[in-house]
Amino acid sequence: MVKRIVANIKAADLSKADLFYQDILELDVLMDHGWIKTLGNKEEMSVQLSFAEQGGNYTEVPYLSIEVDNVDQIYHTMQQEGFEIVYKLTDEEWGVRRFFVKDPLGNLINILQHL
Repeated sequence: MVKRIVANIKAADLSKADLFYQDILELDVLMDHGWIKTLGNKEEMSVQLSFAEQGGNYTEVPYLSIEVDNVDQIYHTMQQEGFEIVYKLTDEEWGVRRFFVKDPLGNLINILQHL
């Protein structure tokens, strides 16, 4: 039985992710060995892998989807900090409010909240 799935994101400079993932998304440092830094929190979640032909409404498939409880606040903070919003904040017919943003490493990230 699979217990956990970890996303390993290649980064030449680990500190580039700090503002985006630690400060705005409020993930904690769980491990830092200098060459690898693991962020997370104590929330329990189910194991999921999604495979997609497109990202919904014919958008590009995002690299990661991150569910939050304050999508509007995070959207406005991402805008204020100058992150590239690729798909504006939208209520989707499948029951999520979401936006796509480029993280500091160039990855397309889907930030969403269930309605």
